[in-house]
Amino acid sequence: MAGERVLFVVNAGPSVGGGHFMRGLNLARALEAAGAACAFAGPPAVAGLSETFASPALCAGTFADDALVTGAAALAADYDAIVFDHYDLDAEDHRRIAAGRPSLVVDDLADRPLAADLLLDAGIARQARDYEGLVSPHAELLLGPDNAALSPAFAALREEALARRAATARIERVLVSLGLTDVGGITARTVEALLPVLGDRVLDVVVGGQASSLPALHDLAAADPRLTLHVDSRDMPRLTARADLAIGAAGSSSWERCVLGLPTVSLVLADNQREAAQALSDLGAHRSLNAEPLDGEDLRRAFAALAEDHGAWRAMSAAAAKVCDGLGARRTAERFLALVSPRLRNTHATTN
Repeated sequence: MAGERVLFVVNAGPSVGGGHFMRGLNLARALEAAGAACAFAGPPAVAGLSETFASPALCAGTFADDALVTGAAALAADYDAIVFDHYDLDAEDHRRIAAGRPSLVVDDLADRPLAADLLLDAGIARQARDYEGLVSPHAELLLGPDNAALSPAFAALREEALARRAATARIERVLVSLGLTDVGGITARTVEALLPVLGDRVLDVVVGGQASSLPALHDLAAADPRLTLHVDSRDMPRLTARADLAIGAAGSSSWERCVLGLPTVSLVLADNQREAAQALSDLGAHRSLNAEPLDGEDLRRAFAALAEDHGAWRAMSAAAAKVCDGLGARRTAERFLALVSPRLRNTHATTN
């Protein structure tokens, strides 16, 4: 059955970044490709992200934190299913908002009860036992990076990017991408630490339009022709594919870089990123460092270890490419609609 209406309830803002919204947007596009209609609700930052990366019409409503559950519950009456990507909501909140509608919960933490028909956790080390007692025994689990909700543009570029890596003889282009909201001004601090060891390489720096680093980055770009600034870029797949090395956030964008086999020095920006960052480091798929406090000398050493050792760079590229294939949004959308559509048909049959 086509035409399912799906409401995404997500978190976003200066303290949490835009990752919840962006992976929700990737999943929404996969659902829309299958015939569903999607909309978003959450804190006020969701409206700005919707306008920047999709359309103002995508945002169905925004609410202050203390009104999110009641506001989203009222909105949900017009939808057939709910997707939650908000770590401050638990099973009680999910039930209040979904009110019996099919629900998908996107999680990384496994630290609280969740009311989910379908649970998505893309963590590389995640096991089903981690959710024992936290979800219903009947909940279906989608675990691991192959289920990560990424833009299909990454998978579309995978073959080309991996062929390019195989032919790369020298690191020439470096990508710095540390989140749209630039928590703590980390982007400018990273670029300033990196410039002294950049050599004749070029630097693509991606940041959101409200980032606190923007004034400093504009000054750096004006003074240094090696630096190109990309504000609210919609071309992350292409920027990632053409880069030879990245300094990236250790969040969901890690999977994007893995799809394209991009060696990365990964900065841990939040506690919930540590487990996955360590697992990827153990696999040799990236090298992780703590962002707070950022040790500029550690960053320069980690950068040089990859930029100047082609064997280490090549080994990391190969390890990263094995982590996931980038088709997770389509897999998750197909599985969720397989749950939603029969319930919707049954509801219509009962009503009629």
